[in-house]
Amino acid sequence: MARILITNDDGFQAPGIRALAPAIAELGHEVVVVAPLDDQSGVGSARTGTVNRPIQTVVEEEGGIIYRGVAGTPALAVTLATIGAFGPAPDLVLSGINRGHNIGVPIFHSGTVAAALTAAGQGISGVAISLQGTAPRHWATAATMAGEALAWIASEPAGTMLSLNVPDLALDQLAGVRHATLTPITRARLVATTAPTGEPMITIAPPQPNPPADSDEAFLRAGFVTVSPLVGIRVLPDEDAANALAKRLTSYR
Repeated sequence: MARILITNDDGFQAPGIRALAPAIAELGHEVVVVAPLDDQSGVGSARTGTVNRPIQTVVEEEGGIIYRGVAGTPALAVTLATIGAFGPAPDLVLSGINRGHNIGVPIFHSGTVAAALTAAGQGISGVAISLQGTAPRHWATAATMAGEALAWIASEPAGTMLSLNVPDLALDQLAGVRHATLTPITRARLVATTAPTGEPMITIAPPQPNPPADSDEAFLRAGFVTVSPLVGIRVLPDEDAANALAKRLTSYR
């Protein structure tokens, strides 16, 4: 069995991570839990201000599992674990279970997704797991799907990364599993408004009807688990920009 790092962005005491860690341990894996001390939702891959200073750590034990909270972001938790701060580097990373779905192009803001992408960028495969709803109940469903995704990703090339969104339903009520595209940014629900003080403020609009049929939004609404393989930062083979700048540079000589 593998050494699995489990992290999240809701905090090391959140119900999602407390449901996921024992479920993965029951599969026979060695579980290492390192997650933020508090809610770090929406921080993306940030890990600023952490070099050359001590990082506060809090440790709790529950059900035979050690839960470590670190004063920082999910990406920092992954970085600490992968460079040996808590023993050998993990073989694989699970991030979640996030309270609420992570769908659409804006998921790069998600600390849950960014944690798995951070691991993938260091050559360690990972899965981000999110459970639909603002007050979800079926943590066990998401934990089961996380275990299945873990079994699949273990045999894939190092650095493979999946984003899973799970409906808040009992396991036997799921409609199935679908590969999903990311809902386009044009369906983002963030709206700019003005606070009574005159300062700018962001609110969330109601969901729009008729999402693209192959999107994570559409499949999740229909009761399907969505699977979206992601890649992190990479260089495209297109040399046009470099060639154009090289030509412009000659005008300065």
